[in-house]
Amino acid sequence: MSAVSAAAKKGLGDPALAELVVIRASQLNHCAFCLDMHLGIARAYGVSEDRLDMLAAWEEAEGLFDARERAALALTEAVTVLTDGFVPDDVYDRAAAHFDDTRLAHLIALIVAINNWNRMMVGRRIPPGGHTP
Repeated sequence: MSAVSAAAKKGLGDPALAELVVIRASQLNHCAFCLDMHLGIARAYGVSEDRLDMLAAWEEAEGLFDARERAALALTEAVTVLTDGFVPDDVYDRAAAHFDDTRLAHLIALIVAINNWNRMMVGRRIPPGGHTP
């Protein structure tokens, strides 16, 4: 999973966006360990506190996230939650409009990887604070 995560982040080509994606999935999955880790990493990449504070309400925070980020976050939520058993076409199409096929594949791989990490850390009851950058 470490190799998939690293390759997906590298292939996405935007480390700040990658951290927004993993933080949003970790919020949805209630993974305190991953939130603790990735919030620190996002800050190191220069993601502002305003954006981190409003990430859980990104849809309503229109001025803080651009169209590309919003498309990635919508796809993150759709893949993470899968409430209807699939990713809606409009969500996928919106992301595909902002990412070429290769970057879209890396984005989806990143979403899948963080969901796996979240499930592992939550399932093992790993508390926050154990990550050393």
